[in-house]
Amino acid sequence: MEKQNLPVVVVGAGPVGLAAAAHLVERGIEPLVLEAGASAATAVRDWAHVRLFSPWAEVTDPAAEKLLAPTGWLRPDGATYPTGGDWAERYLQPLADVLGDQVRYGATVTGVARAGRDRIVDSGREEQPFTVHIETADGGEERIAARAVIDASGTWSVPGPMGANGIPALGEKSASDHVAYRVPDLKDPAVRARYAGKRTAVVGSGASAFTALALLADLAGEEADTHAVWILRRGIGDATYGGGEADQLPARGALGLRARAAVEQGHASAVPGFRTEAVERDGDRLVLVAEDGRRLDAVDEAVVLTGFRPDLTFLSELRLGLDERLQAPTALAPLIDPNVHSCGTVYPHGVRELSHPEQDVYLVGMKSYGRAPTFLAMTGYEQVRSVTAALAGDHEAAERVELTLPETGVCGGAGLFDEPDAARSDEGGGCCAAPATLQIGIGTPASPGGC
Repeated sequence: MEKQNLPVVVVGAGPVGLAAAAHLVERGIEPLVLEAGASAATAVRDWAHVRLFSPWAEVTDPAAEKLLAPTGWLRPDGATYPTGGDWAERYLQPLADVLGDQVRYGATVTGVARAGRDRIVDSGREEQPFTVHIETADGGEERIAARAVIDASGTWSVPGPMGANGIPALGEKSASDHVAYRVPDLKDPAVRARYAGKRTAVVGSGASAFTALALLADLAGEEADTHAVWILRRGIGDATYGGGEADQLPARGALGLRARAAVEQGHASAVPGFRTEAVERDGDRLVLVAEDGRRLDAVDEAVVLTGFRPDLTFLSELRLGLDERLQAPTALAPLIDPNVHSCGTVYPHGVRELSHPEQDVYLVGMKSYGRAPTFLAMTGYEQVRSVTAALAGDHEAAERVELTLPETGVCGGAGLFDEPDAARSDEGGGCCAAPATLQIGIGTPASPGGC
């Protein structure tokens, strides 16, 4: 079969994977979406109870809406905020249903390679199609030929550990019965019972940690002796609680304000500069120990919300160009590096920033950010619009990426580790003046100072 007649394989039936399929259909290219779960948006359904800080108007893709329109689908009120469950049931699953047989469930991708070529072989490499190896829900194995691969599998399956050095803290694995890596659903009676009247460590400093603190503070108002201990690896500064009222996504800013209120009202105690090295047992409770020897009073539970990582194992036979720190595409990494970047605004980017030495393979969506945070759905939608344009041979459209992202209200380039104040000044590191639009490969800054 001619390579160009093969489908483009999209890994993952989440928001960005399904958007990629919609754009491919719009371009007249056959997609084949491979989803490990039994339905669309498996990962999103895992946090169905969490409300997005982006409104409906910013979490639906234009090409997807066109595909849905003939079915009578109407986008919900663009000014309202869906939960993960709303997003899955009212948009993502209907979109997958429209795509029909172009989405396969229970198909776990275990490997991607060039047909007949491991990563070492140069000869005839680019002329060969991709072979995508999958395991099916019944334990079977298959090999699928593809003209290109768009990996939108996200990072949800690999949460970051409690250990501050990126490796699980000593004792963290053996304490797994009291450690969770997701925002708890306190509306679930069994989950509520786990945290009600308990002392819970919340490790992390992003939106997920803010959400967990706010939920635990609400629980503390209803259940006596419920208390959160907020573990921050950094000190507390102006940017600790996010952009607040200056955030152009009001719901995102409100999360930080709720986290601040949880501390100020006594429902949570902040422990700054605590970089966990070990987790010790104290009967049925846990004692967290920091690198500097500090020991916290025992907690009943720990909720670890330290970010996520890409699973790159099934791509090991491809020639990827990844930043050695972020595990993001090398051209994209400087634009999203959290060591110098503190806001959700990122210079518009597309196929050029997402390309690899291996032609026609792209990491998109949250996976494209590697270990960097602050990804927004509309960033992913713009990524796949550019990538699919390139696959269709429309290079002008692929290069012309236009995107306006909301500011977080946090500027000055706060990093992941406390530095002297001078290192975090606004000189060259501010990010609230990023341009709304520019042409990829023409206006993209060489300096990582912006965001």
